[in-house]
Amino acid sequence: MQSKLIHTNGIQLHYLDSASDNNDQLEIVLFIHGLTANAHAFDAIIQNGFDHQYRILSVDLRGRGLSEQPDNGYTMLDHAKDIVGMLQQLNIKSIHIVGHSFGGFLGIYLAIYYPTIVKKLLLLDAAVQMHPNTKEMLGPALGRLGKTFDSFDSYINKVKQAPYLSFWDEAMLSYYHADVFHNANGTVTPRSKPEHMMEAVLKGSLGMPWGEIIGLCQKETILINAPGIYHLGAALLPEELAKETVNMLPNAKYQQVNGNHQTMLYGEGAKQIAAMIQSFIK
Repeated sequence: MQSKLIHTNGIQLHYLDSASDNNDQLEIVLFIHGLTANAHAFDAIIQNGFDHQYRILSVDLRGRGLSEQPDNGYTMLDHAKDIVGMLQQLNIKSIHIVGHSFGGFLGIYLAIYYPTIVKKLLLLDAAVQMHPNTKEMLGPALGRLGKTFDSFDSYINKVKQAPYLSFWDEAMLSYYHADVFHNANGTVTPRSKPEHMMEAVLKGSLGMPWGEIIGLCQKETILINAPGIYHLGAALLPEELAKETVNMLPNAKYQQVNGNHQTMLYGEGAKQIAAMIQSFIK
């Protein structure tokens, strides 16, 4: 995967691209990460069997990873315009979208408001209603933002103590390296800023009437759910709430994989998701 920058919608956007001289005719899969994540969140899935069958794009949304961090502009429309502008400059007419959590909501938004761009949609643990205690359950993940850690090792040690991280996969290392800025004095600071992520929540994922508009998404969709315990003894997206969203979509089906909201992207969950993606977009 090549690391690239592109100017779109007034900002510099960073993305990973598997493009080579001989894959212009391949189907294109765009991976869109979760709220505070980055393009490397899908490394384990991509490494599990795609074998140059597709052109893969994985983007750092604005304010995350190596993408520019404007002071404001974190609505769903802002994020969508970033993606649409990137695709236009790359002369890409249509894509399949794999979106995790916040990225799944953005995928739905694109499928509704830019329908000619989206072919098929794969939602990874993204639903109109998440667990009622989602705010509290996300506390450990969001708590890292705005903090500086003594070293990358101390940061990783803290990460490994998170209640949702039931196992460690070496494929996670690239994601966590991309998650932080390495300061000159050896300390590290998460790149995503709390105020930007709060705007993305309030004006993005929570700022849309999903229950009213989700039925407008006509694309063939799979909602892939990981009902393992995430925090506070529960799944971040319980099976019954995932299926509720599937029933609200005109052309969707439900699939289940191992792991929880975070670990589904690694280990056995990653293998299962990779196989589902390949079967779905044939």
